[in-house]
Amino acid sequence: MSNIVDPPVDPLVARIAARVRTERERRRWTLAQLADHSGVSPAMISRIERGESSPTAVVLGKLSAAFQLSVASLLALAEGAPEEPEAPGGVRRGADAAEWRDPGTGYRRRQITGPRFPAEIAEIRLPAGARVPYPAAAFAFVRQLVWVLDGRLTFHDGDTVHELDAGDTIELGAPAERVFVNTSDAECRYAVVLTRDAQP
Repeated sequence: MSNIVDPPVDPLVARIAARVRTERERRRWTLAQLADHSGVSPAMISRIERGESSPTAVVLGKLSAAFQLSVASLLALAEGAPEEPEAPGGVRRGADAAEWRDPGTGYRRRQITGPRFPAEIAEIRLPAGARVPYPAAAFAFVRQLVWVLDGRLTFHDGDTVHELDAGDTIELGAPAERVFVNTSDAECRYAVVLTRDAQP
């Protein structure tokens, strides 16, 4: 009898897996059709949906773009706790918030607002040297603001590059390919504030 024990599945990875599968099935897409829309291989999508692979931020960007959701929306849907009370308000302890970590870059994301709040706010920690690109479609149907809290962020908004320091904000306009880069030797911490502009 084997003594090998499978490692426990990260609950957040399992919820992301379920959300990706739900969004695909809502559209009645096969794995191949989602692969065509996203540019992510069917094999990788299958591993993500089974919870066997934690997607990187880049892969999540491609999948969310295919679903016409922002990455923040896709993760917020996965992180949303259905057992939360219906009544708005109340204290949400920092220790209770799920934190998602990109296995590729070490980028970490923590959802600040609950699933019923009208805006989505997330705290991002981008390690030194990390670079996270997103396709333009990941920003469709949303209004978004980036607020640098600590460190320095090099933000590529289409062909324009912005150097943002602590305290700086940028309100994003029409969808464009965007890249979040930390060229410094220290972690950059920033907040993303998002509201939905129109239904896809």
